[in-house]
Amino acid sequence: MYRFFSANPFLKTTSHWLAILFMLFPLLGHAADKGLFWKMESPSGITSYLFGTMHTDDNRVTEFSPQVIDALKSVDTFMMEVSASQDPKLLMLQEGNIAQLMTSEEFEQVRELADFHVMHLGAAMQMKPWLLAVIFDLPKPQTPFAQDNLLMTTSEDLSKNVVGIETPQEHFGVMDSFSLDEQMVMLRAVLKRTPEQKEKDFEKLMRAYLKGDAAEIANLDAQITGGMLPAPLWQKMRSKLLEERNVVMAQRSLMKANEQSTFVAVGASHLAGETGLIAAFRQAGFKLTPLNMR
Repeated sequence: MYRFFSANPFLKTTSHWLAILFMLFPLLGHAADKGLFWKMESPSGITSYLFGTMHTDDNRVTEFSPQVIDALKSVDTFMMEVSASQDPKLLMLQEGNIAQLMTSEEFEQVRELADFHVMHLGAAMQMKPWLLAVIFDLPKPQTPFAQDNLLMTTSEDLSKNVVGIETPQEHFGVMDSFSLDEQMVMLRAVLKRTPEQKEKDFEKLMRAYLKGDAAEIANLDAQITGGMLPAPLWQKMRSKLLEERNVVMAQRSLMKANEQSTFVAVGASHLAGETGLIAAFRQAGFKLTPLNMR
């Protein structure tokens, strides 16, 4: 997604999966403000854009409308969720491996899923359990070019300034607030799901995203992710991955959009709701107008 780890073949393959980090905890919203692509006018008259992404390489979301391309052409800065990193340690266990935490049956499941996702088993055993949970709950990537990556490379081709809202340490470090036991609960929940369940749920989310229907997305989120985890762990995820990060994202993107024309692209989960970026920009005096993203 962000051209992470290009010097290492395994980590280069991992780059797409990093793009989908928060798809395990997808897309919350409210019925109002259901749009995913917005034109924003600051109190001083600067025009910027806000775009909710879905971290996938599915061509239903990677073929951008002329409006999206025109918006990218018109801005000074492309602002994405996280800046680039070359540090694989953010994703790996500091010591030991997760094989020590699994039953023989779970190990066999992980081995089969690693093979399906074209991962070296030894490398998978060194990954933090939350990352394996994210990877294993998604369709097999077909290309290294997720929607976020394509927005970034298009911006670079247009000679735009490309910056991250969060540092890699902030972005991936959020998951370190979950204990190893909690991360294993996430992984085990995913291991219980069949390929048919994963594909069906992905298609439901895809349809909701393409409609830009935040109410349906919120319902699906509670059904899928909230439904497979213990309630306290799900509530902690909502707080750590969405609400707390929204505050930081809003502060930093507002600062940039008040200075210069900016295209802000973040996971669609961060747009709607009381703590979402739509509300934050409105409260800061920005005029928001929904646009068609297809």
